[in-house]
Amino acid sequence: MKRLFSKKDLVKLFIPLVIELLLNLMVGMIDSVMVASVGESAMSGVSLVDTVMQLLIFVFSAFGTGGAVVCGQYLGAKEKENACRTTSQLLWFSWIVSMIVTGIMYMIRGLILNHLFGSITVQVSYNANRYFLIVLLSIPAISIFESGAAIFRTMGNSRITMYLSFLMNLVNVTGNAIFIYGCGLGSAGAAIATVAARYVAAVLILVLLLNEKLDLHLQKTLRYRPDGALIRKILYIGVPNGVENGLFQLGKVVLVSLVSGFGTSAIAANSICHTMTSIQVIPGVAMQTVATTVIARCVGAEDEQQTRYYNRLLIGVTYAVMAVFCLILWFGLAVILPWYHVIEETALLTRQMLMFHTFGAILVWPVAFVLPASMRAAGDVKFAMVMSIISMWVFRILSAYLLANHFGMGAPGVWAAMPVDWAFRAIVFGERWLSGKWKGKSVIDK
Repeated sequence: MKRLFSKKDLVKLFIPLVIELLLNLMVGMIDSVMVASVGESAMSGVSLVDTVMQLLIFVFSAFGTGGAVVCGQYLGAKEKENACRTTSQLLWFSWIVSMIVTGIMYMIRGLILNHLFGSITVQVSYNANRYFLIVLLSIPAISIFESGAAIFRTMGNSRITMYLSFLMNLVNVTGNAIFIYGCGLGSAGAAIATVAARYVAAVLILVLLLNEKLDLHLQKTLRYRPDGALIRKILYIGVPNGVENGLFQLGKVVLVSLVSGFGTSAIAANSICHTMTSIQVIPGVAMQTVATTVIARCVGAEDEQQTRYYNRLLIGVTYAVMAVFCLILWFGLAVILPWYHVIEETALLTRQMLMFHTFGAILVWPVAFVLPASMRAAGDVKFAMVMSIISMWVFRILSAYLLANHFGMGAPGVWAAMPVDWAFRAIVFGERWLSGKWKGKSVIDK
């Protein structure tokens, strides 16, 4: 049988994604360290707002995933004209939605800062407000970049997004050095640098997508004519995925609010641990994107045998590589913690939080997250959405409150609840895949 993707094709997809995500998160660590030089209050304020911005990034990434699945299935069915039309509809629609979301976020900004994060100190609130006011301007850039990046990955070209991500991070770090250290703007300086970096990447990805030699490209026109049928296909995948990602991230914001009740040390430890655990799951997050590209193409070609084959292969590789990443970060914690200049209480909390995440990620994360990515690429989005929401809000949040408060574990109890959530997901999604109930849900007309 001729495989739709060779091992070389998969490596060319996977490795640049890993490098891109690693660059993003390593620069995120540098970003946190640079902000931390202003003080723990500044770092805590920025980290709280970033949880909200991550929610928005996940939502627009979901739109990108919706477009990527539709484009991928069209490419698998060898319908390139429909795939290109989907590309244009995705970019325009995502940008329009982003402008609306930006306006809404400015209107409810006070509500978020004053009520969502619970009881925080005046200084943390001050830094969060300064950062939030500026960084909201980057929402349209986020929408354009996430959609454009999804399109390039659908074409099997993840090197472009890797290069753009490197440039974006370089602009961000340079801007931080100028505005935080040079101008003494603190959290506001970090926000200015972030906005500038995101717009540089957004403009460049738009320019690249205008190349008509690409399999998927944008039309060179400023006139937008909505195509209801294509938008519905994108939203069929994107809305459930966006709702799932949005509620998942909202749940994380709720848990940050729970953590913030245990004091500034707990907030700082949570921020540090979030960055480090994000590095631990880089191979898994990269493989989710690979699965979206590969499985969508297999489903478009109506090849169930290859769909199952690639799903097994991708999950197996994820287990192997994630184990390496997790253990390196766990044993390297003693070297990394001094970079943050935190007090011993914060360092102890960080060690406890990271322990729960490390061993849970090694055991169950790949099945809990890569497998549903394959299901979404096949068009089975509603089941994945419902089960993920139930798991997040019942198993993780309920367990977090019980472990943190009633069992006296404090802030580390929030992290102990994560493997409980993942285990439930792994069981439910594994049964769904083995039963074959995900089949027959392609979003394109055949």
